[in-house]
Amino acid sequence: MTPGERIVAWLRASTAPLSGEELARRLGCSRAAVWKQIGALRRLGYRIEARRAHGYALAAAPDRLGPAELAPHLAGRWRDIRWLAETDSTQRVARELGRAGAPEGTVVIAEAQTAGRGRLGRTWHSPRGVNLYCSIVLRPALSPAAVPQVALVAGVAAAAALAETPGLAPRLKWPNDVLIDGRKVAGILTEMEAEVERVHHVILGIGVNLNAPRAAFPPALRERATSLFLATGRRVDRAAVTGRLLAALEARYGRFLEGGFEAVRAEWESYSCLTGTDVRVASAEGEMAGRVLGLDTDGALMLARPDGTSTRIVAGEVTVRG
Repeated sequence: MTPGERIVAWLRASTAPLSGEELARRLGCSRAAVWKQIGALRRLGYRIEARRAHGYALAAAPDRLGPAELAPHLAGRWRDIRWLAETDSTQRVARELGRAGAPEGTVVIAEAQTAGRGRLGRTWHSPRGVNLYCSIVLRPALSPAAVPQVALVAGVAAAAALAETPGLAPRLKWPNDVLIDGRKVAGILTEMEAEVERVHHVILGIGVNLNAPRAAFPPALRERATSLFLATGRRVDRAAVTGRLLAALEARYGRFLEGGFEAVRAEWESYSCLTGTDVRVASAEGEMAGRVLGLDTDGALMLARPDGTSTRIVAGEVTVRG
């Protein structure tokens, strides 16, 4: 954490004001340096009260997803948060960190993206300060062929975390969409750097629409996308939701590494909106229709064909037949 972030964390954790002298002692700096840090925090939107003869107290904090804001909500080992006010893409930043040796669980979060990316090179609309845009450095001992399963694991984690919000019933649409009331609320992207049989690192990107109002979506997306705010009618605590998501992901990722996709498959199926549904699938092999049977042990979509046969789909775009 930066000195300012440490001050915020200490003020947040304290039940009484902290003096400038005490903060200076903890930081190993002068009281004048503490005063400068307090001024910088106030300019960032923190309401820090100076109480005569008592010290500083945190009265209110801005709605952002920096390390200090997330700290009270982080329950696992993934606590290395790299926060950015704005970037072109958290995927790019995390990829560079991965190449530089950043440890597994390093999390990049931005308040806004100017070139956010989704699956298949699509643009991920990223308005400022209302949603979650994050990318996580992972270093799984997997073959490259197994890496797409990481996106399925992340989908389960996202659905489980969002389901903790009262009134929400998230569903999963294979391979990597999270839906609420049939509209997309979250998307997942995995990118890797690997050799023939060895994965160097995986960059897992997760975007979740949290407090975006309808006007924040481009007209073309307003009927197909939603946010937790639109689904519930109230704003959510972005830091709390982010903390729940990271905890859910870390736990399920650990189970996946130990037992493969089979360790989370039943939970994925419990959130599926496709099982038993007639769909059309566009893949590299062409287009086919059928009824979804569920997922295979490796995460492939199992499809019952009209001729009575069944087939496995390992990649493709699924459309529900109306």
